[in-house]
Amino acid sequence: MHQQNTKPLIRKIASSLALCSLLLSGCATITPPDKVEPSTSQRIYKDALELDGRLSVQYQKNEQDEAIHASFTWKQSKDSSTITILSPLGQILATIDVKPGIATLTQSGQASRSAADVDTLAEQALGWPLPVSGLRNWLQGFATDANNKAFIAAATNTKVLTRDGWNIQYMSWEDDNQTPPQSRPKRIDLTRQTEQAGKVMIRIVLDKWQAQ
Repeated sequence: MHQQNTKPLIRKIASSLALCSLLLSGCATITPPDKVEPSTSQRIYKDALELDGRLSVQYQKNEQDEAIHASFTWKQSKDSSTITILSPLGQILATIDVKPGIATLTQSGQASRSAADVDTLAEQALGWPLPVSGLRNWLQGFATDANNKAFIAAATNTKVLTRDGWNIQYMSWEDDNQTPPQSRPKRIDLTRQTEQAGKVMIRIVLDKWQAQ
């Protein structure tokens, strides 16, 4: 008699446990996902690349604050880079070509200049530093930090101090046109204290991204 009375109780307990299990599993399926940040595993360096973007530069000249707003195109292959800086009206202000062992900078109405170090050449010609050599990596979210270690940006507002003294902050990201899409920098802020141009601040916004 005792055994017969316990069977309904056992069935009730089993039903209650099954119901709890279903409720718990249901709760798990509606938990909001964590915020997705750019993944380093999704970022692959591209040797051949074409970019269109905008840059704004703040610096000092003769102890006076100066500002430049321009657009630019960037083309690179495995062994070369070309950056063309344009005025807001579309006029070419400067073109910098970088090939193994030599860099050439051309400005409207002036003779071309050449040097082995593209960054020194750009700073002397433009009056403010433009880190062309570093941008080959930085525009894709890669860098070498102040401790000479490889760095891959992984999230919005990621910051890094490079081995040549630039502070980089990755402000925003977007997906590129690859299949499947890959996360790429959208806005990058650069700052550096210099002797020639005081505190230099460069904001880069990438509008178009085309990997070859």
